[in-house]
Amino acid sequence: MAPLDPGASADPSSGPRPINPGRNRSMDPRMRVASSNAHRTSSARQSDSKLELFGFDSLVNILGLKSMAEEPAQTPVSPTDSEDIGITIGRPKETDPKLGTMMGVFVPCLQNILGIIYYIRFTWIVGMGGIWQSLVLVALCGACTFLTAISLSAIATNGAMKGGGPYYLIGRALGPEVGVSIGLCFFLGNAVAGAMYVLGAVETFLDAVPSAGFFQEKVTVVDSTANGGSGITISTPSLHDLQIYGVIVTILLCFIVFGGVKIINKVAPAFLMPVLFSILCIYIGVLSAPGPNSPKGITGLSTTTLVDNWSADYQPTNDAGVPDPNGPIYWDFNALLGLFFPAVTGIMAGSNRSASLKDTQSSIPIGTLYATLLTTMMYLLSVFLFGALATRQELLTDRLLTATVAWPAPAVIHIGIILSTLGAALQSLTGAPRLLVAIANDDILPVLNCFKAYEGSEPHVATLFTSFICISCVVIGNLDLITPTITMFFLLCYAGVNLSCFLLDLLDAPSWRPRWKLHHWSLSLIGALLCIVIMFMISWAFTVVSLALASLIYYYVSLKGKAGDWGDGFKSAYFQLALRSLRSLGANQVHPKNWYPIPLIFCRPWGRLPEDVPCHPKLADFANFMKKKGRGMSIFVSIIDGDYHESAEDAKAVCRQLSAYIDDKRCEGVAEIIVAPSMSDGFRSIVQTMGLGNLKPNIVVMRYPEIWRDGGLMLLLSQLLLTKDSFEDCKIQVFCIAEEDSEAEELKADVKKFLYDLRMRAEVIVVTMKSFEAHADGSSRIDDTQEAYTSAQNRIRVYLSEMKETAEREGRPLMEGGKQVVVNEQKVDKFLNTMLKLNATILRHSRMAVVVLVSLPAPPLNQPAYCYMEYMDLLVENVPRMLMVRGYRRDVVTLFT
Repeated sequence: MAPLDPGASADPSSGPRPINPGRNRSMDPRMRVASSNAHRTSSARQSDSKLELFGFDSLVNILGLKSMAEEPAQTPVSPTDSEDIGITIGRPKETDPKLGTMMGVFVPCLQNILGIIYYIRFTWIVGMGGIWQSLVLVALCGACTFLTAISLSAIATNGAMKGGGPYYLIGRALGPEVGVSIGLCFFLGNAVAGAMYVLGAVETFLDAVPSAGFFQEKVTVVDSTANGGSGITISTPSLHDLQIYGVIVTILLCFIVFGGVKIINKVAPAFLMPVLFSILCIYIGVLSAPGPNSPKGITGLSTTTLVDNWSADYQPTNDAGVPDPNGPIYWDFNALLGLFFPAVTGIMAGSNRSASLKDTQSSIPIGTLYATLLTTMMYLLSVFLFGALATRQELLTDRLLTATVAWPAPAVIHIGIILSTLGAALQSLTGAPRLLVAIANDDILPVLNCFKAYEGSEPHVATLFTSFICISCVVIGNLDLITPTITMFFLLCYAGVNLSCFLLDLLDAPSWRPRWKLHHWSLSLIGALLCIVIMFMISWAFTVVSLALASLIYYYVSLKGKAGDWGDGFKSAYFQLALRSLRSLGANQVHPKNWYPIPLIFCRPWGRLPEDVPCHPKLADFANFMKKKGRGMSIFVSIIDGDYHESAEDAKAVCRQLSAYIDDKRCEGVAEIIVAPSMSDGFRSIVQTMGLGNLKPNIVVMRYPEIWRDGGLMLLLSQLLLTKDSFEDCKIQVFCIAEEDSEAEELKADVKKFLYDLRMRAEVIVVTMKSFEAHADGSSRIDDTQEAYTSAQNRIRVYLSEMKETAEREGRPLMEGGKQVVVNEQKVDKFLNTMLKLNATILRHSRMAVVVLVSLPAPPLNQPAYCYMEYMDLLVENVPRMLMVRGYRRDVVTLFT
C-alpha cells in the first residue's frame, strides 16, 4: 500500500497516463508490468489521501481500496517475477546468461559429491567395516541426503527463489535469526571444504610425482600382520610442499572464479569429464582383474572374497591408516560414518547458485535428486565390487587400490582424483561467496554490508574473503580437527532444510503450494531427526561446538540484526497457535483460577505531559507490576481528537512512537491509536471493540484527570505488587468500614477468615463511622482537606446554578450528555461529606503507605458528571499515591483449589 501523500494532486491528469492494453501486446512483459505498477502507485496515492487504515494495510487490499479509484485489478505477468516486478520502465537490465538444469545443478552437485574420499578411502572403509556395515553406512548417509533433497525440492517449487540457496529457504521458513546463523555456518563449511579439496588434490599429485616436491619426508610404519614384523617405508609429502602447492592452486582457482559464470561453465566440463572417465576405468579394471602385474591380494571378483569381507574387522591403525596393533587410532562404525559422510555432501551445490538459474523450481529438484540417486547407487554398487575384489589386508594397506586396478594405468586415476578434487574446490569457491552475498543483501547484519553485490554482478569482495579463509586453512595444512566441524555444518544445514519443510507442510499455510508432490511432513521430520542422530553419532563434542557457534550467531543476530519480516513459519505457527488457543477459550466467563490481568492503559487522555512523551512512565511500570512472572498482555491506547482523514499520518507517527516507548520500557504489550471526534467517542469505541473473544482487556488503567475542567480485584492486585522487587518489603493492610462499633469485631473476623482461605497475608483494620466523627469533633483545626471540601461545595453550587439558568432560558429540563439529570443539593452535600470522611481516614492511617488502593465509588445515578469528578477530587486530596480500583462484578480470585 502506498504511503499517504497529503500533497498529492487530485487531478488524474497529473499522474502517468494509463497504457492502452491493445498497444502493450508487443511490449516486453517486464516493461508492461512496470508501467502498470507506476500508474497503480500514483492512483493508490490519490485514493489513500481520502482513506487509509493505519496498521491494516492488507485489509485495505482485501476490501478493495484500489477499486474505489475505478482501477481494474492488475496481476503479475509471471509468478516467478512477482517479487521483483515494477523496478524500472527503461531498458531491461543486462544480466549474465542463466543456467539450465544440467550445468546449473546436476554438474555442480556431481562434482561436489564425487570427491577424493571415493578414490583413496572408500576401499579402506569397505575393508574396515566389512560389506554389510558399509552398505548400512552408504544407505544411512544416502537416506539423509535423499530426504533432504526431497525437502529442498518441495520448498524450491513453492515459489520464486532468489539467491542464497539453503539460506534463502531456511531464512524464509524459520526466520532471519535461524537463517543467518545456519547460513553463515554453511558458508564457513563450504569455504573450508574448498581447502580440504585443494589439499587432497595436491597430496595426490605429490604422491604420483614425488620428484615435484621441494621437500621430502619418509615415515617408517611397522606392520607385523602383513609382513611378519618387517617395516614398510611409506613416503608422504612434506607439510611445506602441501602449503606451497596448495596456496598456488587456490589462487589459480580464484582467478577462474573471478572470471564469472561464463568461464566456470566452460571450465566445469573439463573437470567433470575426466572424472567420469576415470570412474569408468575403475569399473573396467575391477571387471578385468586380476591383471598380470596385480598384487597377490587382488583376487578379482570372487564369491569367497566377498564372504570373507562380509563382516566388519575393526582394528587400531597408525596415523596413516595402516593396521597396527599398537596404533593410537581405533575405528568403529561411528568413526567410519564421520569419515565417509563428506563423500555424500554437495547436494546444495546447485541451490547455492539459485540466482544464476533460469528456472529454480524445475532445475533444483530434478538436478539435485538425479545427482543424489546416481551417486548413491554408484556407492552401493562399489561396496559389492570392492568387497569381492581384494582381500581385507589389501583393502586396508593399499590406499590407492582404485589406481592399482584401474584400466589401463594408475595415471588415469591420479588425473581423475586431481580433477575431481579441483572441480569440487571450484564449486565450493563459486557457491560460498554467493551464499555470503545473499546474506549480506538481505541487510540483516550491518557488519556484512561490505559483501553486498548488485543482482547480475560478480561477488568479488565475497570471493576474496572466501579465498582468504581457504588459503588460511591450506597454510595450516592439517584439517583433521576441522573436517568433523565442516561435516557438522553441512548436517546442520540439512537439518534446517528438513525442519523448514516440516514446519511449512505441517502448518499448511495458504501460501504453501509446492509443485513438487513427492513429499510429506513425516519424511521431512525423519530427515531432520536423521541429520541430528548422525551428528551425535559422528562426534558429540563437535556437535556441541557447531551448535554453540550457531547459537552464538543466532544470539548476535537477535541483538544486533535488523528486523526482517519474511512471513516465516515460526510466525505462522504462533499465529495458528494463538487462533487455536483463542477458540479453545470460548466465549464463556473465564474461571477465577485462570484469570490473568490484561490491562487496557489509556496513555494520553488527560494530563500534563511533554509532546515527546507518549505515555506516563508510571503507567508502564504499573502495567509490568500487575503481571505475574511476565504473564499477561498490556494494551496501550492513545486517543487523538480530530477528523480521521486529516489525522491519519499523525496517528501513524504516534503509533510508532508509542511502540518504540513500549519496547524501551520492556513491556509485553501492543500499541493502538484511535482517532475520534471527541474523547468520549474514543472511549466508547475502545471499550466496545477492543479485544477478541475472551482475550479482552479486563482492567482499565489511566491517570487521574488533572485538567478535567478543558470485589477481590484489589486484593489480587496487592498480591501481584508484592511479587515485584519494589514492593517485596511491604505489607498489606486491609481497611473495612463499619457503621456501628458493635459490628467491628464480627466484620474483622469475617475478613480475616476470607483472607486466610485466599492464602493471603494482610493486617485487617476496621474503621467505624462513629470513631471517625469523634475524631473529627475533637479536632479544632481546619486542615487543607476541609478547605478543599468548602471549595468543592462552592464550585458545585455555581455549576448547578448556571446549568439551571441555561435550562430555564432554553425552556428544557436539565440535560447532560443527552440524558436528563436530577439535582438534589442535599444528596450532593452528603456525597461530599462521605468523600471528606474517607479522605481523612486514608490520611490518618495510610499517609506514609507506598501505595493506597481504594475501591472506586460508582457514579451516582442521574447526577451531573461534574459533581462526580468533584467527589473524586476530594477523595484524592493530599494523598501522594492512590490506585482507584473498580471491579466489574466478576470473581478474579477463588477459595477453592
